[in-house]
Amino acid sequence: MATPDDPVRPDVPEHLAARESIGAWLVRLLKGVAVGIGFILPGLSGGVLAVIFKIYDPLIRFLANPFKHFLKQFRYFLPVGIGGLIGLVLFSIVVAAAFGRYEAAFVCLFIGFVIGTFPSLWRQAGKRGRAGRHWLILALSAAFIFTVMLLGGRMDLDVPPSIPVWLGSGALIGLGVIVPGMSPSNFLIYFGLYDKMAEGIKDFDPAVFIPLFVGLILCVVLLAKAANWAFSKHYAGMYHFILGMVVGSSLAIFPTVVLVPDAIAKSGLSLGVFLVFCAGLLLVGILASWGFSRIEDRYSGEREAIDGSS
Repeated sequence: MATPDDPVRPDVPEHLAARESIGAWLVRLLKGVAVGIGFILPGLSGGVLAVIFKIYDPLIRFLANPFKHFLKQFRYFLPVGIGGLIGLVLFSIVVAAAFGRYEAAFVCLFIGFVIGTFPSLWRQAGKRGRAGRHWLILALSAAFIFTVMLLGGRMDLDVPPSIPVWLGSGALIGLGVIVPGMSPSNFLIYFGLYDKMAEGIKDFDPAVFIPLFVGLILCVVLLAKAANWAFSKHYAGMYHFILGMVVGSSLAIFPTVVLVPDAIAKSGLSLGVFLVFCAGLLLVGILASWGFSRIEDRYSGEREAIDGSS
């Protein structure tokens, strides 16, 4: 928060006016790492993690009006961008090297992360009231994404990679930013592109990561204004839509990613040990998200800035 000798201009969002600290910078870096991992971790959405970490609204507002307070916005989101690239590249290396064997368990870790922060997301969604129609929106969006992921998990397609395909894949990842709850990685798995994407990023193959990046940026920039308008006009409805997507996609992960015969066999563990392992990582994720939220409350000014002026 600003001090008397550092007044907040009324047209400057509070999260930009707050005094910077190394701790706040590092927290945003860690948020970016988690969001970057969310882009390529099967079953999860980078957009959901951005919402949970309270950077979704400020980011969408920045992208919708990029020239307003550009330098301050750029400095604020720089550690998020750096962290996102770190998470994307490092986790691609992990995926390409060894993630396959324990994919289901690591997905449980991140689902625990989401579960642990759900109360905060629930409170945020109800900041401007909660009516019967919002409960309906939540239920319908949860049922929709659950059905889509369940049906998609039964698909077995093999799309040959090419520059247009990677452009489309990048746009799909960008859509996962704009529409929290949608997991682009799941669709890339359905199309047989997930492993090829991870390998291309790990090897810094320009024929893969350049069109991916271009597709992602184009999608986010083109849709940011629409998302910003929707949140400014229908705040409660949009947040309950996101809540439904979070609930539906989280539930769908278990029958489509975790509790499937291939995942259990791939782990090389007995069923009992596999379930205990997954449950343990789920609990670790919940506890980690709780601890992370305490750090965030200490260093981040975003929690009170979501409704600030832009």
